[in-house]
Amino acid sequence: MPAPTRTDHAATRRVAVLDAPSNLGLRPPAPGVVPGTYKAPGALRDQRLLDRTGAEDAGCVTPPRYDRHGWRPGDGVAHAPQLAAYSRRLADRVTALLDAGVFPLVLGGDCSILLGAGLALRERGRFGLAFLDGHSDFRHPGNAPAVGAAAGEDLALVTGRGQPDLTDIDGLGPYLRDDDVALLGIRDDDEYTAELAGTELLVRPVAAVREAGAAAVGRTALDRLERAGLDGFWVHVDADVLDPTVMPAVDSPDPGGLDRPEVLELLTVLCASPRCAGLQLTVFDPDLDPDGTLAASLADLLVDVLG
Repeated sequence: MPAPTRTDHAATRRVAVLDAPSNLGLRPPAPGVVPGTYKAPGALRDQRLLDRTGAEDAGCVTPPRYDRHGWRPGDGVAHAPQLAAYSRRLADRVTALLDAGVFPLVLGGDCSILLGAGLALRERGRFGLAFLDGHSDFRHPGNAPAVGAAAGEDLALVTGRGQPDLTDIDGLGPYLRDDDVALLGIRDDDEYTAELAGTELLVRPVAAVREAGAAAVGRTALDRLERAGLDGFWVHVDADVLDPTVMPAVDSPDPGGLDRPEVLELLTVLCASPRCAGLQLTVFDPDLDPDGTLAASLADLLVDVLG
């Protein structure tokens, strides 16, 4: 059966925008500089995102202060206690929206907000994840000499790889199973490609998306995410899944990414599903977008998918 069209389901669902402006998972872009991703929700709201999508305003989960002072390689994930506490609070807010029958559109912030979403989903049952990201975010103590920035480790953490204070909050880890995850749009030269091939994650890098076509890859992901035994799935979008010629305002603008039509096709297929529980957008940095052009482009993308 073909995936439902937007007019079948996505256009009629209740959407609520929840800000999660945490930058706790990123390294400083320069010594003494705070990552600007915490400004992303405001920049997107400035583009009339709520009005244009017809979304409700679910407010903001305010993060702790960004302060890596004293952290050294070998200390584990930076801001780990703050991340754990923030993930618990974010999970509670996501849960309240899901309980109300609302589709959360969560505006990050960096990729570490996936911990909050994953925790919320795990408390509800067994959910899948469509992970659209330019990088696999699969660094963990088993494949790296040191960990530190959770935004480069979030997929590893939510699948149970890493330190227990983040992988097993409230004794609920792992929040997602490998065979319930579709990893889409990573760069073809991702450093963890070989390890990923030995897992049960469904992995489709840029070359595979291009070869099969974005819509077809989206349907392949849905075959996994809509199967029996899953209560639904979540969609994570890191803005760096887009090529830097399209979206340079990210912390790692590596070449070889997807173009806007490809990302739009993937998201349209995924978010049309009635099993899609929510969507989050991460890692856009308004400090790298002084005239607001790139914020407007991202807001347009979200409107095209959900509006």
